[in-house]
Amino acid sequence: MTVATNRRGRRTAAPYVFLAPAVLLFSLFILLPVGYTAYLSLRKVQVKGLGLGRGARSEVFAGLDNYQRAITDSELWSGGLRVLLYGLLLLPIMLGLALLFALLLDRPRVGLRRFSRISIFLPYAVPAVIASMLWGFLYLPAMSPLNYVLDRLGLPEPNLLSPGSVLFSIVNIAVWGGVGFNMIILYTSLRAISPEIYESARIDGCSELQIALRIKIPLLIPAIVMTTVFSLIVTVQVFSEPLTVRSLTTSITSTWTPLMKVYRDAFAANDLYSAAATSILLAAITLVLSFGFLRFVQRRAFGEDR
Repeated sequence: MTVATNRRGRRTAAPYVFLAPAVLLFSLFILLPVGYTAYLSLRKVQVKGLGLGRGARSEVFAGLDNYQRAITDSELWSGGLRVLLYGLLLLPIMLGLALLFALLLDRPRVGLRRFSRISIFLPYAVPAVIASMLWGFLYLPAMSPLNYVLDRLGLPEPNLLSPGSVLFSIVNIAVWGGVGFNMIILYTSLRAISPEIYESARIDGCSELQIALRIKIPLLIPAIVMTTVFSLIVTVQVFSEPLTVRSLTTSITSTWTPLMKVYRDAFAANDLYSAAATSILLAAITLVLSFGFLRFVQRRAFGEDR
């Protein structure tokens, strides 16, 4: 009885032993930082007198004051609207190209499939800061090869870093870097589909275009939903590209996106408490958008009624 009980106890504890490292890392690097950020968002610095001397500055409980300031901050709303426009431009183009490339690579008898797959994916392997610097220098009128060609042809030269064009330039950087990752996910999902389905469709007289539209894309909906959620989260958190290009133009302010405002408040204005409140708000908005999108598409994508 004792031996059987011990064996049963070891089998019961085994899953928790294997899960312990992941739970520990998740707690240390996700839960604790989020909890500390939430704690800071409820605090503020109280200054006594001239703010000089020991004890003149103390950290006190602020309640929801930091959240109220963040919600009523016009710079945060302007950055949020800019990110909304950025997402409306980025997501359809990036995911549309990723789906197109995945479908083209999945066609039978495609030449140079491996080379094409690596070439499309390779930009994703370039760090965002390096890619932004490369594109930023290509956008500079004095260095852009496009401006050089247009000048030789006697055509007007666009300023891709002007206030009216810089948003599209940032979108281009994100598209260049993000198409490959999403293409690999969609292409992998396509390769998991049984070839017998395609053979049956071809026997019935379906063309490759009909197979793509009526078979492949419907079967890809769960993968498309997953890539859309990932891309949505990355879009809300856009930071590296505009921050890097900002050094090359005056069209991008320090609060051009909400995450740039968090960075400005925390490290330039030395206001960690307001930055923490804004971070919590951004996390909540990201959660609501992701969960809302999943709820909107779950019935069709996953066959769930509720």
